Amino acid sequence: MASPERLDARALALVGVALLTWSSAYAAIAYALAAFTPGEVALARLAIASLCFGLFLTVRRVPLPARREWPGLLVLGIIGFTVYHLALNHAETRIASGTASILISLVPAATAAVSALWMGERLPVRTLAGLGVALIGVVLVVLASGKQVRFEPMAALVLVSVLASAIYFVGVKPYFARSSALGVTAFGFFAGTLGALPFGIHLPQALAAAPWPAIASLLWLGVAPTFIGYIAWNVAIHRSSASQVSSFIYFSPPIAVLIGWFWLGERPGPLTLVGGVVTVAGVVLANTRRRALPPAPRDVAACEP
Repeated sequence: MASPERLDARALALVGVALLTWSSAYAAIAYALAAFTPGEVALARLAIASLCFGLFLTVRRVPLPARREWPGLLVLGIIGFTVYHLALNHAETRIASGTASILISLVPAATAAVSALWMGERLPVRTLAGLGVALIGVVLVVLASGKQVRFEPMAALVLVSVLASAIYFVGVKPYFARSSALGVTAFGFFAGTLGALPFGIHLPQALAAAPWPAIASLLWLGVAPTFIGYIAWNVAIHRSSASQVSSFIYFSPPIAVLIGWFWLGERPGPLTLVGGVVTVAGVVLANTRRRALPPAPRDVAACEP
C-alpha cells in the first residue's frame, strides 16, 4: 500500500476513473430520459448496480449486515438511493445535466451541516461562511437553469437529492463500525432498488420499445458510475489518505459540464458558470479546515451522482 502522504500514479488513475464515470452520469441520465421515465431510469440503474454488488459480495464472500440492522438500513437506503435518484432524474427532465452536477456538489457541505445538527454540534464559522457562499451560487444556478433568467423549480428539486444524500451518509456511518462497509453499501442499493419498484413497473415494456443507445445508457449508469466508480474511489482512498482523494471531488462539476456540452450540446450560459464557480468555492470553504480537508468516510462515495 502506498504511503498515505503521497498520491501515487495508480491512486491518481483510480481517482480519474471515478471522476470520469461519476461526471458522465448526469449526461447519461439526460440521454436515457428521452426514452424512459425518471422512475424507470432510477429502477434500472439501481437494479443493475445491485446485481453488480450482489455478484461482487458473492465472489468476495462479504457478509451482509446482521438482520437486526436491516430496518434502519432499509429506511436509509430508500432515502439515500430511491429518493436521491428519483429527485435527480425528475430535475434533469427540465434542467441541463451540467446544472444538476453543480447543485449536487453541495453534498459534502450538506453532509457536514446535517452531521453537526444530528449530533447537536455547533457548526464552525468557516463552514457557515462556506454554506452562505454556496447558497449564493445555488441561487445564481437556479435562476439560470431555464431558457430565461428566472426561477426554475426543477433545479431546486436537486436540493432534495442533496439532502437525501446527506442524511444517508450521516445516518449510515454508525453501521460501518458494526458491519462490513461493502456489505452496508450493497444493502443500501438493494433497499433503494426495492423502493424504486413502484416507480418503474412499466420498465419491461419501455425496454422493449427503446432504441439500443438508450438501453446502453442505462447499462452504463448501473455499471460505470454506480459500481466501477465506487470501487475505484474507495481503492484510491485505501492507497492514499481520504483527505487527499476527497479534494478531487470538486473537479466533478466542471467535468460534467464539459461532458454535457460535447455529448448533449448543453452549452452553459455565463450566469450558470459564475454560479457554478461560486457554489464550488463555497463547498470547498465549508469543507476545509486550516490545515486539511476533514477525513471522508473511507468506504463511502462522498459525492456519487
